[in-house]
Amino acid sequence: MNERLRRTYLGFYENELTNNILSFWLPRCEDTVWGGFLNCFTNRGDRLVSTDKYTWSQGRFVWMFSKLASMKMFTASQRSEFLRLAGTGAHFLLDHCLIRDDGPVRCTFLTDRTGAPKLVDGGERLDMSIYADCFAIAGLGKYAAVAENRAAFDFARRLYESAISLYRAGTFQTLPYPLSPRFRAHGLPMIFQNVARELYDAALLFDADFAGVLLGDMDACSADILAHFTDENHLIHEVITADNRFFDTLLGQHINPGHSIEDLWFHLDTADRTGHPERLAALAAIGKATLEAGWDKEYGGILHFADVRGGEPRFDAGETADEPMSKQTVTGWGDKLWWVHSEALYTTMLLYARTGDEAFLDWHNRVMDYTYETFPNPDRELREWIQIRKRDGSPQDKVVALPVKDPYHIVRNLVLLIELLEGCGDEG
Repeated sequence: MNERLRRTYLGFYENELTNNILSFWLPRCEDTVWGGFLNCFTNRGDRLVSTDKYTWSQGRFVWMFSKLASMKMFTASQRSEFLRLAGTGAHFLLDHCLIRDDGPVRCTFLTDRTGAPKLVDGGERLDMSIYADCFAIAGLGKYAAVAENRAAFDFARRLYESAISLYRAGTFQTLPYPLSPRFRAHGLPMIFQNVARELYDAALLFDADFAGVLLGDMDACSADILAHFTDENHLIHEVITADNRFFDTLLGQHINPGHSIEDLWFHLDTADRTGHPERLAALAAIGKATLEAGWDKEYGGILHFADVRGGEPRFDAGETADEPMSKQTVTGWGDKLWWVHSEALYTTMLLYARTGDEAFLDWHNRVMDYTYETFPNPDRELREWIQIRKRDGSPQDKVVALPVKDPYHIVRNLVLLIELLEGCGDEG
């Protein structure tokens, strides 16, 4: 990439981060009374509809502000404010996220504004999703590394060791998309690969032996996905059987392009740290195959779910018709989601930087054009992105996973793009 083009991308993404996304969230996200963050806004961002707090999102905010506090593009005063915000979220988690019972260490899924645990509507238990534990670990791990906070590290380590034990034993919940124990979901080894990475930097500061354990966990998760979930056509199936086989129903023969694209940079991160440069070619092949299969050839953009042959999932649901993930695939395959496209912006640029293959820069530009035609809020007073659109890009008001507005993916991908582009300049 020539220097002029690099600077153009860099300036665009720096402006998007500071003048659009962060200008929406600061200061409106901070709960100055009870700590933590408020983000149950409407999709447009024009109203706060609840003061409930999802542990899932609280951990993501802590990660976000911790990461921003480490970025050289901000002034010392700005970094100090980001670290203060990360700290208020970290302390909210430390005080309120754990379920107080005699069971394993694990997170409550939802609290009220004060931090008191509460059941989700229709729920029968507080620990409704291991993903909440994972995002709390990731956020506290990042905060521990940036703030050099031993207490946050010890808490995150304890929660991680419990969560990965529950994962390995198969005794965990995955709201909002529970799955029968007959199957395995790609999302679990995927997120544990990233969570181990997010805790790794803090472990280097406080416990080098545990850092080695985390490297082993990262590598095991990466190898599992590449060996068991990835088919001969370089596509990652979102669901396989519990004994690691592909199966011929809609549930087993679809991909989640956003997950696959996001996971690729997790794999690259793991390969860098565990000494597997040979994985780059396979990961690049997965990237191309996923973008081709997941791209909506009629309306543009990346589909929420796609058939392994591309486009609308076409296998019969069969005996898996009652699985919540099957139902979601049928009803939501054509949705266009903000996080999918933000992940694709970073992953395509990263693969271009790693391989030099112009096809990935072409994909980046195609995704970029669609993203900025579709997701930025038309109300420029609000500036943040709309989270979900219909297949044709028209508006729809629909909950995505949680009834929240969540800047995590956008901010994470923007800061990673900025760091990547800055690094390309250093190399030049």
